[in-house]
Amino acid sequence: MRKLIEWPNYDQADAFRFNKVINEPDFLPLHVVRQLAQAATLVRAQRGKLVATPLGKSMLSEQGSLLAILFHLAFWHMDLGYFGRGLLGSWPQADVGVVLWSLSICANDWQTTEKLTRLCTIPEPAMFSETWDRTPYAMEAKILRPLLWFGLLEHRSEKIPSGRFGEHHFYRKAELFERLLAFDVQVGLSEGARH
Repeated sequence: MRKLIEWPNYDQADAFRFNKVINEPDFLPLHVVRQLAQAATLVRAQRGKLVATPLGKSMLSEQGSLLAILFHLAFWHMDLGYFGRGLLGSWPQADVGVVLWSLSICANDWQTTEKLTRLCTIPEPAMFSETWDRTPYAMEAKILRPLLWFGLLEHRSEKIPSGRFGEHHFYRKAELFERLLAFDVQVGLSEGARH
């Protein structure tokens, strides 16, 4: 599987540098694909192997529909908290509709993770009680990276000039974003002050 799977922003050599034997959860691309396929009931375990279900076999010719189904399952029915190591519970995935609509407006140009987090999420007061802001990490792990995996976002990074290890991460919408997602949002206008 290592030779078959190409995954955005994933360095296979780095992931396999320290281990000769890798378990599936350690090989993120395979783990994500299996989790999604099982959640969609496209495969099932049978005598220690994954086999395609009748639904899985029938979906082989429906690739456009399959992408939409897997996308819906990933963001509205799966717990993506695993990828953020449980950071901040279900936030921001619980508001994924609002986040996706906000990204459709704000992510036309390269934006940092921190800026997209501020522009596209609904903050909760408890998040700001810690000594450091964890929200960009949760946003990247549970929303931005999974959107990258689906091909809806593009990613680039830049080394921080004054630091040895850190990088700034930037994201923007890919062409597929507008083709897969459409929003019908109507904002009610009220007279007078809104706050």
